[in-house]
Amino acid sequence: MSQHLTLDQIRSFKGTYPKQLWALFFTEMWERFCFYGMRGMLTVFMVSQLGLDDPTANLQYGAIQAFVYAFTFIGGVFADKVLGFQKSLFWGALLMIAGGLVIAFSPRDLFYIGICFSIIGTGFFKPNISTMVGQLYHADDSRRDAGFSLFYAGINVGALLGGIVMIAVGKYVSWNWAFALVAVVMTISLVNFALTRKSMGPIGLSPLHPDMPAARRKFYEVATYVGSLIAIPFILLLVTNTRYTDLFMYIIGPATLVYLAWEMRKFNAQENKRLGAALVFILFSVLFWAFFEQSGGSLSLFALNNLRHDLLGIPMDPNVVNNGANSLFVIVFAAPLGILWVWLSKRKLEPNSVVKFGMGFLLLALAFYVFYATIFFADADGVTSLDVFTLGYFVITFGELCLSPIGLSLMTKLSPQGVQGLMMGMWFLASAYGQYVAGLLGAGMSIADEKATNMAKLQSYTDGYLQLGIYALVAGIALIVISPGVRRLMRGIH
Repeated sequence: MSQHLTLDQIRSFKGTYPKQLWALFFTEMWERFCFYGMRGMLTVFMVSQLGLDDPTANLQYGAIQAFVYAFTFIGGVFADKVLGFQKSLFWGALLMIAGGLVIAFSPRDLFYIGICFSIIGTGFFKPNISTMVGQLYHADDSRRDAGFSLFYAGINVGALLGGIVMIAVGKYVSWNWAFALVAVVMTISLVNFALTRKSMGPIGLSPLHPDMPAARRKFYEVATYVGSLIAIPFILLLVTNTRYTDLFMYIIGPATLVYLAWEMRKFNAQENKRLGAALVFILFSVLFWAFFEQSGGSLSLFALNNLRHDLLGIPMDPNVVNNGANSLFVIVFAAPLGILWVWLSKRKLEPNSVVKFGMGFLLLALAFYVFYATIFFADADGVTSLDVFTLGYFVITFGELCLSPIGLSLMTKLSPQGVQGLMMGMWFLASAYGQYVAGLLGAGMSIADEKATNMAKLQSYTDGYLQLGIYALVAGIALIVISPGVRRLMRGIH
């Protein structure tokens, strides 16, 4: 494989974005088509096809999503230590293609087995492509946040297309075809990366020592591939029994902190303070995702049962809006917001990352108040306004844009070279805990009684959304209050 480009040549790009960002943009875009398409289908599929009640579907959704994100931590570690980011990405894509084909063959019978392939595949794919984006930039390059904002827009182009197309195909054509789309689209993602990987130069190549004998290098790589396949029955057991999910979540978080503490011995005091700051961001992001990820759980069932089928007078499936509105708003506003941060930075007016995080929570609080306010627009049957619901997504998008792309960028800024994959994995592990808690919160808001009226369901969900709004408000204020202390830990990283 050609490696003519050096890191310095890649990083000395002119303008706002390096050309390699576009290659990663499209690879990630197609993968996110599959991920968010699947996410949008999960609860609707489980309720309508597998016969689960609302609370069980919420818990099952939380478990599946938690494992998807938990395995990004494991994928990040193996990329750091054995495969490198490029081979990790290839292996993850192949597993996701296999998962889509397995479910497509028999959605009802093989659903959970296919999901296990997708969980491991996403674990190898997701954290490593984000880390490669970070490596396109010098440590002090102020264009990094703008780059991650553009990359984030790519994520959301995929999420918009997948969220709209896959739920529509599943509900109105066939669930087999909906899941088969995963294999088709992931193949496009993989081909795109294969055609552009030469432009990455040394980024993402194997971290194993160049002097290591080829046979040993091959053994480590093959052992990683085989080990991930052997894990499938174990993951199947965890995903299908939520009590095991609880046990797994109690163990994996503390275990990762112990592992990070072990790795921190290698770094100096300043590097470890920065890692401490990264952990503050990771901790708060658990809370953020626990609220935000109601979109795939309780908000998905809310859209199924409690919303009118018209948006601004135009006929519209509420689940399509639930899956697509946030992504559409991100696509429209991510790049302008990224450019705004660069413009403010040049004038020394850009808010620091901790304050941006705090703003994210305040906007999240406002969004959940809007979701709560849908109850004021309901008719006697408990069906309410899709327009107001969509406004909630408009607000929540700005909260997400203040937090998620900034968080991705910060993990690459605050992490020393040897643990970048690990820290990106921990960032996504925080999402795993968020998803897990989201499932618990969604189950707590929902009513198991099949005879419950639509109005009773509406009342139960909106009361829950009001509570989440209050919690988000408190978290946002707390973050802004502690921002000076966190900034001191960050030691010059903005």
